[in-house]
Amino acid sequence: MEDTDSVATLIDSTSSKIKQLQKAFAELESYRAVTLNLKWKELEEHFHGLEKSLKRRFHELEDQEKEFENKVVKSREILEKREATVCAKEQASLQKLQDKRDAAVFAIFNVKLSPEGGNVDLLSYPELVKLCKEMDARGLHKFISDNRKNLAAIRDEIPHALGAAPNAACLVLDSLEGFYCAEASNQDVKKDANLLGLRRTCIMLMECLYVFLNNSDGVYNELLEDIKDRAKAVAEEWKPRLDALDADAGNGNSLEAHAFLQLLASFDIASDFNEEEFSRFIPMVSRRRQTADLCRCLGLSEKMPGVIEVLVNSGRQIDAVNLSFAFNLTEQFSPTDLLKSYLKDAKKAASPSRCVNSSPTTQVEVNERELVALKSIIKCIEEHKLEEQYPLDPLMKRVVQLEKAKADKKRETEATKPQPKRPRANGVGYGPRVSNFPSDKASYPRAADRYPQYVFDRPYVYPGPTDNHCPPLMGSTTYNFTPSHSNYFGNGYQYQPTYLH
Repeated sequence: MEDTDSVATLIDSTSSKIKQLQKAFAELESYRAVTLNLKWKELEEHFHGLEKSLKRRFHELEDQEKEFENKVVKSREILEKREATVCAKEQASLQKLQDKRDAAVFAIFNVKLSPEGGNVDLLSYPELVKLCKEMDARGLHKFISDNRKNLAAIRDEIPHALGAAPNAACLVLDSLEGFYCAEASNQDVKKDANLLGLRRTCIMLMECLYVFLNNSDGVYNELLEDIKDRAKAVAEEWKPRLDALDADAGNGNSLEAHAFLQLLASFDIASDFNEEEFSRFIPMVSRRRQTADLCRCLGLSEKMPGVIEVLVNSGRQIDAVNLSFAFNLTEQFSPTDLLKSYLKDAKKAASPSRCVNSSPTTQVEVNERELVALKSIIKCIEEHKLEEQYPLDPLMKRVVQLEKAKADKKRETEATKPQPKRPRANGVGYGPRVSNFPSDKASYPRAADRYPQYVFDRPYVYPGPTDNHCPPLMGSTTYNFTPSHSNYFGNGYQYQPTYLH
């Protein structure tokens, strides 16, 4: 368009150029004896002819350009209409697929049992329905343990299967038998993988009962008094065992405290117990992912500032930060201040000057404590997007230093181990008898409980505050177990992820 305007301007200036040329020609003629009028007229006609020819050609080009632009506009309109048609068809197809998918999901996860409570073909585990219908609590425990690899799917189906039970609440109460083993001490419990597994299953069944009762119209309000009385009796039997524990019991991952609080929530019996008494159990479960939901359901939201104070005073600032976000208390409890305090405490506890004899093994433990604390802080900063308030670069650099020191120490330890002799030529080999060298376990002792190991392959899932004071407790629960039954429930007090089930 700019070129067209330039050409038009040049054409318009042709007449003035001709006049200037005529004036110059007249001046030239005044110096000649012979007149040049005839020649000038010929030149003038020639130039005017050129001007008319250029203008005509220019106008033709303008018309062609306009015609081309009209064609382009029409072509674009046609393409846009075709694209709109294609998009509409695609959207309609996607909507149909989505409708079919939603219908399938609804059919799978919202199965309605028959009036007789019979088997449901759409359930992936119809055996669950059979066990619930038969009120077989022991068989239910065994089925869950045998199928622990698919525990997430089983957990989703249990609330539906409970609809087949003549009395779902009674079935779950029966399943709590054996939660406390009279013969086992506290130390034995920590090592008893089967008992730990049974306790986790009891908690899961109570969670599923809570979901079932809240999703069943009127069932929760009509929970029979005799069932509530039985639940109260169980809670009263369990409570003295919890009273004997201190606030740091289980390092925020106490299955006993979680089970007690879940019992109060699932059977709606919290009002029968002193709120001040059972609210002190919250720090015992501060690292379990269901804690925020449990607190809201039990009406303990107003108690959370006191709970967070307890966590801070006991050196568990990471848990305090998580709960402060879950209950919108970050203005009262500054997350960055809490995290800096946690790191300061970790460095103070890990300082070599605190050790009387700074042996290599002690130095490894010191570095490990600081490394665990740094990783916990970094993960917390990332989860809550606190990078602007608490930059990660200095923390990451320190982690790299400690990791390098740890790797170097491991190489040194490996190098000092006696190497087995090469086998003889006849193929008969032998190795030295060594019975007095440090093992890897001795070289890397476990970090102190005050600075628990937070595993970083799981996102922080405390749900934020909601208006509903009793939200479902199963929305984000996940149970991960290893293949063998022993490891399935084991290591509950040694290998603790940030938010446990």
